[in-house]
Amino acid sequence: MSAPAPTGAGPAAFDIAPLRDTSRWKWPEYLFWVIPVAAYFLFPSDLALLSQIAITALFVVSLDLLLGYAGIVSLGHAAFFGIGAYAAGLLAQHGWNDPLMGLACAGVIAAAAGFATSFLVLRGSDLTRLMVTLGVASMLFVAANKLTSITGGLDGLQGIEFKPLLGSFAFDMYGKTAYIYCVLVLFVLFWIARRIVHSPFGLSLKGIKQNAFRMPALGAPVNRRLVTVYTLGAAYAGVAGGLLTQTTQFVSIDVLSFSRSAEVLLMLVLGGTGSLYGAVLGAIVFMTVHHLLSDINPQYWQFWLGILLILVVLFARDGIMGGLRAMARRFPRGGRA
Repeated sequence: MSAPAPTGAGPAAFDIAPLRDTSRWKWPEYLFWVIPVAAYFLFPSDLALLSQIAITALFVVSLDLLLGYAGIVSLGHAAFFGIGAYAAGLLAQHGWNDPLMGLACAGVIAAAAGFATSFLVLRGSDLTRLMVTLGVASMLFVAANKLTSITGGLDGLQGIEFKPLLGSFAFDMYGKTAYIYCVLVLFVLFWIARRIVHSPFGLSLKGIKQNAFRMPALGAPVNRRLVTVYTLGAAYAGVAGGLLTQTTQFVSIDVLSFSRSAEVLLMLVLGGTGSLYGAVLGAIVFMTVHHLLSDINPQYWQFWLGILLILVVLFARDGIMGGLRAMARRFPRGGRA
């Protein structure tokens, strides 16, 4: 006879101890978040660029929640980024110019759009999802171009002003307040996303990505999980778009363009999918190299950037984070290979 199961540990019991272990912060993570603090003092004249990097990193994290953890491929993720950007700008034009309130509204409106379109996007195969996401983004781009009385069309949404942050910290011309604001928002939302992906919900997303047909046998509602994470990713993208509006006080129709969706996907692949830190690293490396190469060689910077991307794909499997993990396995603690 087999021994009786312990109390409260039946066949369906789920041991969350491994999840608790992986959710604990490691010392390289603490070291990683020292980088934006150091950048504030080391590059005081480049805070505008650093703010853009922080905003883009949040945008890439939003896509990583979809593609890296749930396997939802999207070529129109800029739709939610643009919705958040326009939402924050239009609210400010109509008197709702508190930054935190505008940011929250941008996230909620983008989440609502993500929830409404999720039932279309999540039907069919990956190719179907690509076409639907691209179609949604294209329709929004055309609508923004035609509704000039609301969006400003090709001229963009102008005349946007925001109150000082928390009533005390105005957005100065040097970009100090904007940078600190963007980094804090990135850190808070990154921490929330990290908790989510290391939770049982995040584990079920990984299972769905690996084999969506077997997960219902384990009691996981596949469609409900996918709708939830799609809505969450849309909210994160909307917050990133709202941050862009608040820090630049301008909304260009470019926020809905296909090139923005393609670039954020490229950054995610560069950094490594299925790793939130890979998403942030991909944004940092791509935008930094883009800035440096465009200064050095304005005509052919895309050529050199393309070579860099090819080298990363060839020699760093799973992107930059994959390469770093391979180095960590090769040189473990204690110096033994």
